[in-house]
Parts: sequence; C-alpha cells; structure tokens
Amino acid sequence: MAVVRPGVDGIDVGQPAEHDRLLAHRVGGEDCRAACNRGRGRVLEVAYVSAPQVNLRDRVAAVYTKVGLVKNGERVDVLDRDRRFVKVRSAGGVEGWMEQRYLVNQQVYTQIQKLTQDSQRDPIQGQGTTRNDTNLHVEPGRDAEHLFQIATGEKVQLLRRSTAEKPGTAAPPARTAAKADEKKSSKTPSPQPLLEDWWLVRDTHDRVGWVLARMVDLDVPLDVAQYAEGQRIVAFFVLDEVRDGDKKVPQYLTILTEPKDGLPFDFNQVRVFTWNVKRHRYETAYRERLNGSLPVTVSQESFEKEGTLPTFAIRVKDEDGKVTERKYKLNTPIVRRVLAPGEERPASGA
Repeated sequence: MAVVRPGVDGIDVGQPAEHDRLLAHRVGGEDCRAACNRGRGRVLEVAYVSAPQVNLRDRVAAVYTKVGLVKNGERVDVLDRDRRFVKVRSAGGVEGWMEQRYLVNQQVYTQIQKLTQDSQRDPIQGQGTTRNDTNLHVEPGRDAEHLFQIATGEKVQLLRRSTAEKPGTAAPPARTAAKADEKKSSKTPSPQPLLEDWWLVRDTHDRVGWVLARMVDLDVPLDVAQYAEGQRIVAFFVLDEVRDGDKKVPQYLTILTEPKDGLPFDFNQVRVFTWNVKRHRYETAYRERLNGSLPVTVSQESFEKEGTLPTFAIRVKDEDGKVTERKYKLNTPIVRRVLAPGEERPASGA
C-alpha cells in the first residue's frame, strides 16, 4: 500500500519523485505567468507615435516577429521598458515592442494641441507646397520636439514667420572697419550663430506646427512671381478682381523681402499689382519699402463716394522695434493711405 502524504498548496502526491515533479511544474508555471503578465494591464504612461509608421515586435531581439503596426500621431499605452525599447498597447489592443525614439510624451501632444488652438484665428499669409517629408515642430528649431509629419507635395497654409539658430553652425565674426582697430583689440570677436527662417503652418488635416521655411514653396501665381526682381515673396493676397472681356482677373498685394534667412524683420517691401484692361497685362500700382512684421490682413471697407473698396493693413516696425499698423485702400489703379482718426498724412504723401 502506497504511502500518501500531504502535498504543497493542497496537492496530494503518492511518491516523493512524483511530488517533486508536480511541484516544479507548478512553481515554473507561476514564474512563467508572472513574467508573461509583467506590465500587462498596468499603464506606465501615455505616448504618441512621431514616426510615419513603426512595426511592433513580439520580443526585443535581433530576430523577431511582427505583431502589429502603429502610425504617425497614434496614441499608445506604455506598459514596460527594456533599455531603448518600450512595450506598448495600440488603440486596437495590439501589444508589442518598439523603439523609444519613435514616441513623444503627453506634454508634446498637449503643446501641439495648444498651438493649434491658439492659431485658429491667425490670418492666412499664403498657400504653399512641401518639398519633402517635413516634421511639424512645437516651436522653431531643428532640435525642437515634433509629433506629426507632413508628406511631400502636401498643401499647407502659412500663418507666421520666426527664426531659430541652425545647430552646429556659426557665421564668421564681423570685420572691423580698419585693420588698426583689429590690432588694438585683444579679443577675437566670437562667431555669431546662423539663423534659419521657420513658418508656422496648418496642414490639410488642420494640424499646426513649425516647419523649416526652405521646405515649403509658396504657391505664388506665375503672372506675379515673374515680377519679384530677385526678391523673396513671403506672402500674397488677392485684393479684388477686374473684368477683362469674358474673364475676371485677380489683382494682387505681394509682400517681399531679401532672399536670405535670419533677417530681423518679416518683410521690407510692399507691392500692389493691378490689371491694365487696355494692355491686358499686370502693372505695378504701388510700391513701398519699409521693415514690417506679419501678419498682413486684407478686407473691404465702405468709403462714401468711392463705394466699397479693398483694403489691406500692414504692421511697420521702427528702429526701436515698436510696431504700428498702417491701412491702405485700392481704388484701381490708385493705392492710398487710410489715416486713423488724429493721424496726419506723412510729408512724402504716401
């Protein structure tokens, strides 16, 4: 008759060898379940995918099985970490491992949402097309965090301009007027950082962010772009349309600047192009040089005897950095200042 003795955790076994085998199986199973459930159901944080798309792996190893796919902007739950990898759960409930560098945290997402909300009423300065796949950054700068990515050839609305330092570069120090001054100076002028232009844009999905300006081509009509005279058009607007035969032709306000980045102003020239119905061509109706800041706004206003006319307002920056607004009206082909109450007409008659 076999001797029966109490087992462990309520298991009765008949022989010592059988008891040891069952015990090892039970403990091993519990260890496996503990390892398999590590991180399951316990969310460490919420994150968002910043790459175009990322494969989810079943394990952190050189050889792995693809178990899922997450795409740009998708929210995931972070369940576990292993060096530069994190285990995530997608919105569809798929769990897998991916590299940490393809994720941004909740703070970055919140910054993007706030930027989008704050810019809802910003006047559009022009339409553009992306040259390459481009990241939407939370602020100007190549090192700034980003979440969403815009594909090559996508249309964007241009809202604001800014500048940021280009990492790892510096402009040569400015030369003094005379060599004698250089000899007297015991200190070598420190190099100045190179600045790049950035645009705040809104894409076709209403997502907002900062992009490197050179990555966007402004969609300026060719009829107007040919008169840029080597300057960079930073904004353009249709003021109104005139009829020439059986077609309507737009008349444009263009905002230009020098063809280089990092300037302390957004633009330094304003030009209005009107259509000559007799010669069937564009002509420059108005030109003014000044240092200005975006945004420029365009509207229509009633002027008694003249009727309703297109108007535009520009923001002028003086030497002290003070910004004041000037309004103009177009009564084709004449452009004139619209003076604010109490404002005197400049001596130049502009």
